[in-house]
Amino acid sequence: MRWHLALLIVLALVGPVMAADEPKPVIAVEDKTIEASVVIDPALKAYPALYERLLSGGKRQFDKARGEAASEFKSTPDLFSDGRKFFYKRTDRLRSAIGPYISIVRSDDTYEGGAHPNHVVDTLLWDTQAARFINIKPFFKEMADGGPTLQRLAHLIRTALAVEKKARDIEVADPDKDQLLSGVKPKITDIGGIALAPSTEAGRSSGFIVYFSPYAVGAYAEGEYVVFIPYAAFQSTLSAAGLALFGGTRPRDDDKFDER
Repeated sequence: MRWHLALLIVLALVGPVMAADEPKPVIAVEDKTIEASVVIDPALKAYPALYERLLSGGKRQFDKARGEAASEFKSTPDLFSDGRKFFYKRTDRLRSAIGPYISIVRSDDTYEGGAHPNHVVDTLLWDTQAARFINIKPFFKEMADGGPTLQRLAHLIRTALAVEKKARDIEVADPDKDQLLSGVKPKITDIGGIALAPSTEAGRSSGFIVYFSPYAVGAYAEGEYVVFIPYAAFQSTLSAAGLALFGGTRPRDDDKFDER
């Protein structure tokens, strides 16, 4: 049946976080309307203020998913015939801990009876000294939306995506004019989910790892994209804080963290 196929696709999408050694969910439920869970990397317990924020945010989304499933079950019970149910899973993974900065990769995987499941990936950057979430603006001398720094970063990211697409046998004639890559804009909110990449130099970052959900920069069938931008490509635009943060090269096999 089609819903069996859709559930198999969900499981394929969340492959790495379904591994046998995956941490147990911090919140989980399975009832007649939904299978839902929240998983938080146990390594993030080392940062109590951050962990509490992730837990409270995860619980809000968990409760929202359960509420929506219960509402649909009441209004459209046919959606749940033959044992069908909704699916929701949030996973927060530690990507890097560099100086005071903690990079987290977040994925939200859902299925609500449509044509296919949804997989949304994003990143969070936590400043342990300020005890709050931040963005990458402090690392640059200038960071206005549409300004030269974000124009440069957008171009670098589009170019890296074009290389990754070519590796998947998808040709891109001009990364800066490609319609599907136009989703990468020179805006802090539209440039992709950015994490700090580890480095061969302790306490430094080798650059940015940038995450895109399916649909963000390509057809759904292309899946998720993850690209790396070495700091040398934007070094001249860095602020004093950025110059102190970046250095070295990306460790060998670091990209295996993001394999799906």
